[in-house]
Amino acid sequence: MFKERYEKQLSRYNETINKKNVKTDFYNGIYDRWENPVLTRDHIPLIWKYDMNPETNPFFMERLGVNAAFNAGAIYLDGKYYLVARVEGNDRKSFFGVAVSDSGVDGFKFMDYPILLEDMYPEETNVYDMRLTKHEDGYIYGVFCSESKDTSSNDLSAAVAAAGIVRTKDMVNWERLPNLKTLRSPQQRNVVLHPEFVDGKYAFYTRPMDAFIDTGSGGGIGFGLCDDITNAVIDEEIITSKRKYHTITEAKNGAGAVPIRTDKGFIHIAHGVRNTADGLRYVVYAFATDLNDPKKVIAEPSGFLIAPLGGERVGDVSNVVFTNGAIVNDKNEVFIYYASSDTRLHVATTTIDQLVDYVFNTPTDPLRSVLCVKQRTEFIKKNLEYLDSLK
Repeated sequence: MFKERYEKQLSRYNETINKKNVKTDFYNGIYDRWENPVLTRDHIPLIWKYDMNPETNPFFMERLGVNAAFNAGAIYLDGKYYLVARVEGNDRKSFFGVAVSDSGVDGFKFMDYPILLEDMYPEETNVYDMRLTKHEDGYIYGVFCSESKDTSSNDLSAAVAAAGIVRTKDMVNWERLPNLKTLRSPQQRNVVLHPEFVDGKYAFYTRPMDAFIDTGSGGGIGFGLCDDITNAVIDEEIITSKRKYHTITEAKNGAGAVPIRTDKGFIHIAHGVRNTADGLRYVVYAFATDLNDPKKVIAEPSGFLIAPLGGERVGDVSNVVFTNGAIVNDKNEVFIYYASSDTRLHVATTTIDQLVDYVFNTPTDPLRSVLCVKQRTEFIKKNLEYLDSLK
């Protein structure tokens, strides 16, 4: 029984790992969606879940099950695509697994071991959503959410979020640094390290929050500087991409992928959240900041870049897409890794030229329905006038 079940699951695993991906027929001219998720619970190695000894596991049962593989930081190194994925066990605890691919769209395979973080904070219960930054100081940094129970509350779901920091040079050996401290914000999530020094300092995009879920007085994506990343302290946070009423960022927004440097500005791929009658809806959006002043927003296309579509809308937390990783390879191709419904990880691909065109030439949101109709009417009028000129 052990041998038969093992061989069946091994065959299924190999089929998952070796399955070739193809583009879907989705079209908007901005990016291509790919048919298969790049990471799922079926990509998890059997040795992470099963006792492989038939004497101690005669029925080949899962001993340490895995529920999902999603929100992944991403980085391109030596011609390979690396993802540091959030892997959630059946016990609800998340941890980080490193998956590697030659193509960036399929063939992702986890390294033998997940990342074992140094246990610096005894109160820390959960970790997730790592962003990977190849910094000009020579290190690769991972910034992630470090979650602990809120001991000031009797509510068992009450939590406190902080930004954890690790660094590596080989994606195998990780050094943990003290958590980021923001003196004016009680909690932090969705923190991203800027890839370059700003005024000789380390720069972070933050998400100031008064509580674990509610942003409270937090006005959007923040920006702050610190002198020493080995003891990172931010005194002041300046809001960059602001939350706005009746938009995709109304409830909250947060930094996603590490900013992408282009000739026209840093392109940010972030997430926005709004309330609906069925709960919170997460989408991915983009904006750009100035090359010389990376806290200054210089372009902000209207609406979302990626929203959940079809089967992406169903999962553990439905109607959600979320990104914390994107890659630009040596051909200036862009790979946006986005998770759907806290369950699986997908990829959308584009190019730097297309992304720049989208961010800098898409109209901004005029913020009122009547103005949106005027904007679209003028757009239609120009189109009709141009088509008439071709007759």
